[in-house]
Amino acid sequence: MKQTANVRNGSNVRSQNRQYATGYVPLPLISIQTMSTSHTETFLTKVSECLSGNHLVKLTLSNKRDKSGELKNVFVKPVQLKTGLHFSFVYRYPTKDITKNYTQTESISLLRGMIGIDFLKADLYSTTATFHLTILPGGKTQLLEKAHETAAAPDTSHDKAKKRMITSTDNIYLHELGVTTIEGKVKSDKQDKFRQINKYVEIVDSIIRSSDLPDSFTIADMGAGKGYLTFALYDYLTTVLHRTPVVTGVEQRPELVDKCNDIAGKAGFKGLSFATGSIEDAELGSIDMLIALHACDIATDQAIYQGIRAGAKVILCAPCCHKQIRSQLQPVNELKTITRHGILAERQAEILTDTIRSLILEAHGYSTTVFEFISTEHTPKNVMISAIKTKSAPQDTAKTLDQVKKLKESYGIKYHHLEKLLGL
Repeated sequence: MKQTANVRNGSNVRSQNRQYATGYVPLPLISIQTMSTSHTETFLTKVSECLSGNHLVKLTLSNKRDKSGELKNVFVKPVQLKTGLHFSFVYRYPTKDITKNYTQTESISLLRGMIGIDFLKADLYSTTATFHLTILPGGKTQLLEKAHETAAAPDTSHDKAKKRMITSTDNIYLHELGVTTIEGKVKSDKQDKFRQINKYVEIVDSIIRSSDLPDSFTIADMGAGKGYLTFALYDYLTTVLHRTPVVTGVEQRPELVDKCNDIAGKAGFKGLSFATGSIEDAELGSIDMLIALHACDIATDQAIYQGIRAGAKVILCAPCCHKQIRSQLQPVNELKTITRHGILAERQAEILTDTIRSLILEAHGYSTTVFEFISTEHTPKNVMISAIKTKSAPQDTAKTLDQVKKLKESYGIKYHHLEKLLGL
């Protein structure tokens, strides 16, 4: 087979500040196209033919041009809706997936706007062949095609059983906690709780995979309450990830501690236990991971302080209430306009409180991310702060704390409680 040099695809190329993947190993080919026509247009034509003929199995976009953006990949597959055949676009972010369905025309338009512009690699899998488009250094493009020996019909079903991180059947703790019936069915009034449990485990799974936690590590879950999420996380870590964690749920109410320890025994969760205590006074020793979900007001600061003091590699907090900063809020200059209305002052206090928390964590060598924990339809308190201890040298602590100082000055705040705990 004759192979000629690739040509430049100038229309979809940006010329400055780019880095490209190297070390490409070609697949067995039936052709390498190097025509005057743009490889990107040829690829889109193949996509259009697959969509029209219902030959599409899946399409993936990868190798982002802008590495700093949150969107990681896009996956496309056919889906049969009541209104006819559409194409499901799954936009993958670090902590969530967003799915949108489009017509064929809309799909081609969207792909045209992303291939070669946002993503430097596109892979098309049809029932008869696969096509791999790569944007190479200097704007050159390469299009490779590989034939299939056998063709398989694409799966266009829409109402598939949703894959859950935690299953409802044969699950002792979910039944004991009142989430499921004895037959393993999720109760109608616990559907939201079951979705929340799975979403939580999905988020924590992503964070654990991005950290360097060993197979055996320790977790302190502060303010564990009834233990829904504590049990689910332990279950997932041991039965799915095959880790051997030691998890302790800390809870002030003795009756809940006794109940949760009883359920842990029934479930055979040997590495999971619950202890009576408060977030403020708990003696944790050295731990690898600290979790505090919906700890009210300064209890979140107490949890973060405990995590920093214990040398935790990962700290996860979902704050609730922000009274400590709200009561001090006295912005200067034009910022006064923002807080004229009570509800806006409350929201501003929430944003300010959690921003300062993330900055203080960064000053102590953590890489932080603040994102939506669960949908606002379940609770308005839906922000999670994720902090992972970095291996590299911490950023300029003095500079970061100076940012905290300037924020406080702008809003007339005397102190943040986490500062006070850390003696800053």
